[in-house]
Amino acid sequence: MNKNNYIIRLETETDYRVVENINREAFWNLSVPGANEHYLAHVMRNHADFIPELDFIIEVDGQVIASIMYTKSKLIDEFGTEKIILSFGPICVLPEYQRKGYGKILIEHSFEKAIEMGFDTVVIFGNPDNYVSRGFKSCIKYNICLEGGIFPAALLVKELCKGVLDGRKWYFYESSVSELLNDNEKIKLFDAEFPPKVKIWQPSQEEFFIHSHSVIK
Repeated sequence: MNKNNYIIRLETETDYRVVENINREAFWNLSVPGANEHYLAHVMRNHADFIPELDFIIEVDGQVIASIMYTKSKLIDEFGTEKIILSFGPICVLPEYQRKGYGKILIEHSFEKAIEMGFDTVVIFGNPDNYVSRGFKSCIKYNICLEGGIFPAALLVKELCKGVLDGRKWYFYESSVSELLNDNEKIKLFDAEFPPKVKIWQPSQEEFFIHSHSVIK
């Protein structure tokens, strides 16, 4: 891919609906029938944990084709020490531009900027198949878990600065922005603002279910 063929820039207000639509197109029927990532992008921007300095898009020939958004999250060790870290998502690429490296470009660009801002760790929930090539590893390798000592298979960790996680036990707490996805009525009303799309089942939804319900012992 020729770097001259695209530009990376921060999202502006005029991009909001375009980015929301890209999320909708990219995730529709992928993990569940329909999608809620476009609603998450919509409400995330006004949340206290949102980081506008890491809200990047890619343009190709003047068209926005991909987006990545970040929030602050945190790790707390067994003694109550708190460490502010990053989580990204949603990250999306228009379907016709997928598998061409644009997601990788956005991730690597945002990592560079995050380091400049003083962040050293990224923790996400995601399909390992999509992220191990970007340096993410299983949470159990860094002794990072959820409350109750649970190590989800989909909980992935990336050290932006090698060795910053010293092996102590950490508990991961994602941003409360995820709680906004519990309001199905608001999601339904927001989705009605877009052109109608058909909700169907497809095999990728079973794959999502398996990854999201698997734990490491």
